[in-house]
Amino acid sequence: MSSTTSPSPPTSWREGMSSDNIKGLVLALSSSVFIGASFIVKKKGLKKAGASGVRAGVGGYSYLYEPLWWVGMITMIVGEVANFAAYAFAPAILVTPLGALSIIISAALAHVILQEKLHIFGILGCVLCVVGSTTIVLHAPQECEIESVTEVWDLAMEPAFLMYAALVITAAFILIFCFIPEYGQTHIMVYIGVCSLVGSLSVMSVKALGIALKLTLSGMNQLIYPQTWLFTFVVITCVLTQMNYLNKALDTFNTAVVSPIYYVMFTSLTILASVIMFKDWDRQSPTQVVTEMCGFVTILSGTFLLHKTKDMADGLSTALCMRLSKHSEDDILNGGEGIPLRRQESFR
Repeated sequence: MSSTTSPSPPTSWREGMSSDNIKGLVLALSSSVFIGASFIVKKKGLKKAGASGVRAGVGGYSYLYEPLWWVGMITMIVGEVANFAAYAFAPAILVTPLGALSIIISAALAHVILQEKLHIFGILGCVLCVVGSTTIVLHAPQECEIESVTEVWDLAMEPAFLMYAALVITAAFILIFCFIPEYGQTHIMVYIGVCSLVGSLSVMSVKALGIALKLTLSGMNQLIYPQTWLFTFVVITCVLTQMNYLNKALDTFNTAVVSPIYYVMFTSLTILASVIMFKDWDRQSPTQVVTEMCGFVTILSGTFLLHKTKDMADGLSTALCMRLSKHSEDDILNGGEGIPLRRQESFR
């Protein structure tokens, strides 16, 4: 999506934010709040629907009849619309990093509302993910000027991006048909992988639609080009796929883990797609490229910590169950005499 900047951005940042930048900032912050909260509302809706029907994690769609899930879905749509509108007022370098705030909001609400505990290392992982993603975005190049949606189509038809799109579609199909049936309930990266891969293509199409809408509103009608409708079809297909498998991930795994990992993978693959399609690195210095790579390493470190946090939580739960089971067996073998003795000791 293209963004408009003030006539003299450096001056406006030194002397104070312009009114357009303030509007963009407010919209971006609102977007993070809405999107972060939507994860929690949708998860509550998925739990409620799963209690009376087939869970989304095992292929059910009973959540479509749950009003609470639709409240979460509408909340997410409002957040995405606010995020889209923010790019019309403020530069991407201001708007995009603020999307990371939705992770913190989602994790905090999950801890309070859903009682999903996040280990201290999980919090550190979230911080590393946000820092790494912010580093990449802050050093990203400015978008090139595009005058027609056909120019975006020409960029998408270049061999490099066609190869990337083919690899993404192939990988998504392999995950859907080969890995999800066997590993979907135990490996979080399977569902998130599909969402992120497909999402990187949807963002490229959304940017094309954003450019077409902006040019159309300025008097240059882009709706007459078939490429506009082809991009629309890609967006609808990708968004529906993302929504389906994101619901499965939220219904199966801890929300505080799903949100950061999805953000990290989605952001990384989207930046990669943009680099290939728009040749962003051709307009950057080696220092900027190296800084972005350091951001990727930071993201990978945060992802590793999040996975270890999940393993630690699973290990603690397993150990607790084994310990309780062992105590129960001892009590049975002792004829139940151990139970009153432990109660007496607890009152001393």
